[in-house]
Amino acid sequence: MLNTRLVAWALGLWAAITFVLCVVYGLVTPRSLHMQDFLEQVLPAFQWLTWWGFLLGLVESFLYGVYAGLVFCPLYNWLNRRWGGHAQA
Repeated sequence: MLNTRLVAWALGLWAAITFVLCVVYGLVTPRSLHMQDFLEQVLPAFQWLTWWGFLLGLVESFLYGVYAGLVFCPLYNWLNRRWGGHAQA
């Protein structure tokens, strides 16, 4: 069984770290190679290269990860109880 709180935090932090890496990648590569347009489409009110946009994108990315954990864990645990293999001694 998965711990929902642990997985939600792990996915939230993973999404936030991934967002930071995408922004850093965008700063060191030509515009044609980074994901500015994608980030602006999937993160509401995100604006490229502003402090407000960066902080908002970081928070939104974290919350997307938390949401994924909050939905995934209960679903996984339910399916595991219903159809998961049980070890037999």
